[in-house]
Amino acid sequence: MFYSRFTFRLLTRLIVINALALLLFYLISKTQLWFTIIGTSIVLIGCLISLYSYINQIREDIKRFILAVKTRDNTLNFKNKATKGSFPELYESFNEIIQIHRDMQLEKDSMFQLIKTILEQVPVGVIVIKNNNSEEQSEIVFFNQSATNLLAIPAYKYWHRLTQHIPQFAKEIAAIGRGGKRFMELRIQDKLIQLSTEVIPLNLYHTDYTIISFQNIKDEIEQKESEAWNRLIGVISHEILNSITPISSLSDTVNSMIIHKKELNEDELDDLKPAIQTIKRRSEGLLDFVKDYRLIAELPTPELKHHTIGEILQHIKVLMLPFASGRNILLKVAQTSSKISTMIDLKLIEQALINLVTNSIYALEGVDNPVIEIGYRLEHNKLYLDVHDNGRGVAQELMDKIFVPFFTTRKNGSGIGLTITRNIMKMHHGSLEVTSLPLEKTTFSLVFKYD
Repeated sequence: MFYSRFTFRLLTRLIVINALALLLFYLISKTQLWFTIIGTSIVLIGCLISLYSYINQIREDIKRFILAVKTRDNTLNFKNKATKGSFPELYESFNEIIQIHRDMQLEKDSMFQLIKTILEQVPVGVIVIKNNNSEEQSEIVFFNQSATNLLAIPAYKYWHRLTQHIPQFAKEIAAIGRGGKRFMELRIQDKLIQLSTEVIPLNLYHTDYTIISFQNIKDEIEQKESEAWNRLIGVISHEILNSITPISSLSDTVNSMIIHKKELNEDELDDLKPAIQTIKRRSEGLLDFVKDYRLIAELPTPELKHHTIGEILQHIKVLMLPFASGRNILLKVAQTSSKISTMIDLKLIEQALINLVTNSIYALEGVDNPVIEIGYRLEHNKLYLDVHDNGRGVAQELMDKIFVPFFTTRKNGSGIGLTITRNIMKMHHGSLEVTSLPLEKTTFSLVFKYD
């Protein structure tokens, strides 16, 4: 039984103590055997002390166990008492609980080392700050090797030391506040680095932490810029060569016809006219191309004002309904009474929507039951103005090309509509997104931040 040993020993001691107490009482009251009385008293006191020690030992063991659990001391064990003690099952339970705590601690330490090793290997700088009442008391609890390499500083123990070393970095982190992302440029040892930085506040066990992650994106930006310039130069070169080649060829032809002549007869003039008209037409085409390029590069600065979604949708409905109806396209504009508002430049956003609707109209050529739907939605702190159509759509392999200036799949198209639209959205700190299932549903979305 669970308490059999304890019960037996306790009852035995109590019986012995009671018997000694009765014997002592009898000796004192009925006899004068003083040496026997003294001896019996000593034995009784010894039994009482033994009983107290016995109970106190169990109390101390329980106290030691509770303290070990509180302090996470996994070295304590009760193996001997689990086999010889009065409470074998109790001490066995103590050992099991301590072993479980030991295993949990080892598992937690192993997971911590795994995460730490992973964070040490990633090419992203990570700093974890344990926030205290003042900046000088804020302790840095984690500082990986990438952070050391990117900032060219040692792994400081306290945040104020890092602030003294790189005040600009600390100032930018403070500007982010309680969470968010920021792009920053720092000069570290006469070298300019561009960091994409994110700050995440975290509360664990009533303690505030701040996680700072950052990575150098200068090389990536330069690579993307180089790729963008290469694509743009390729398109521009293609367009210019298409115009210059016939102009150059016709110019040589005209030059050979007139270089040695002082007068031209009527037949020769008739031969010159088509060549000169072609030169004029191609020159005008090249001039239009340059104007389109300037239109992309010289968009006006947005004048931001509050406008409701209903107002925007109503304007675009009035503007584009005649154009769509003239081509037998059903134009649906929903929620024109919406009172949700956002800060935009109305003229620029109208231009962006006109570009998207115009593209949809041309994409619906030859499609049965052509429909364009315009609406909005709110998702994840973002506002979407969507233009849907059931036209030809965008093939997957063209997704990366449709935003390249002057790239177009439409005959006589300029290829600048989507580029201008995306630039307008960038100027509004938003983006342009596209999803497409050809001949089913294609959606272009103007995406705004909405807090």
